[in-house]
Amino acid sequence: MIIFPAIDIRGGKCVRLLKGDFNQETVFSDSPAAMAKKWQAQGAEYLHLVDLDGALAGSSQNLAAIEEILKNVDIPTELGGGIRTMEQIDKLLSLGITRVILGSVAVKNPALVKEACAKYGERIVVGIDAKDGIVAVEGWGESGNIGVIELAQKMKAAGVKTIIYTDISRDGTLSGVNVEATVKLAQESGVKIVASGGVKSLDDIKALKAHENDGIEGVIAGKSIYMGTLDLAEAIKNAKE
Repeated sequence: MIIFPAIDIRGGKCVRLLKGDFNQETVFSDSPAAMAKKWQAQGAEYLHLVDLDGALAGSSQNLAAIEEILKNVDIPTELGGGIRTMEQIDKLLSLGITRVILGSVAVKNPALVKEACAKYGERIVVGIDAKDGIVAVEGWGESGNIGVIELAQKMKAAGVKTIIYTDISRDGTLSGVNVEATVKLAQESGVKIVASGGVKSLDDIKALKAHENDGIEGVIAGKSIYMGTLDLAEAIKNAKE
């Protein structure tokens, strides 16, 4: 199981939001690249990058910071936030991003997901962000009016192999990951799932690790590793056992 340290970028800085609320922001570093190097030094094998300004604008806004990260680490990276066109996908993958995360567009333009999967295969992942089992889109500001499992099944049919599932109600809260909903999604969709939202401690890692065979590919650690409630190196060790 892979532990993905999260680096959320806003205005060129590394920040965390509470429950996706842009008014509840904590800045953790002025240099996302320095943060990326720190996580790699602690054993990270894959980084989860989010362009928060991009998620709102609908196009990449923090390319300078992202390119700086790519220059400073030699581990794979995935990037989400405002990726809505084939042109953007082509550009980001050619920059050296390992895989891109399509979010809102999966609900609004599933044909693009299908086209991207046909062209890039497993370099395309879909992020499904949900609250109470209903998908949220556009920087979490509106409802997509579709259930999580239904969307996941549609994405599988479009060729998607991996889905990042975020429980918005827990994101940035350190209240524990929604293991039950995540495992249910993995079982019912038949797609590999990366869990996100609410990760607090080693208990969350162990609980998800127990369901690795159900299709849990990994877990994204954000606030927990920034606040120190989870030790990244220890989490990676447990995830590898």
